[in-house]
Amino acid sequence: MKPINVVIETPKGSYCKYDYDAELKCFKLKKMLPAGMAFPFDFGFIPDTKGGDGDPLDVMVISEIGTFPGCCISCRIIGVFKIQQTGPDGKTIRNDRFFAVPEVSQLFKDVKDIDDLPVAIINQLESFFKNYISQEGKQLEVMERLGAAPARRMIH
Repeated sequence: MKPINVVIETPKGSYCKYDYDAELKCFKLKKMLPAGMAFPFDFGFIPDTKGGDGDPLDVMVISEIGTFPGCCISCRIIGVFKIQQTGPDGKTIRNDRFFAVPEVSQLFKDVKDIDDLPVAIINQLESFFKNYISQEGKQLEVMERLGAAPARRMIH
């Protein structure tokens, strides 16, 4: 599969969550994370897609670098967490999280599938998403962890 473009909303290490506001055509501060919590990698979206929450598909970019809001990165998809998210109102939606590696990455150049990552990183990513979403009074359940091929099929 050819690389996909990912637009970064929130950079690695940030304790602020940013969202792209299509109406304003800019990145807007959405919320601040609690003390001690920060994004482990760049987080963004795949343009011209739509997830279960109505927003573009979410992507965490596994990389040795951190970028900036609005940065567009050519990436290869390496996997996905199929996620069921339940809000305080009890309403449940699908809100999957895809994972990608920049084509220019040196440290992760051999990572072609999520299973190529250390299990500790994968578990930490799941914990991050659960803790992050709980700050909004929501619950997150990872229904399944899938590799590169099924993740690519889900995008297309």
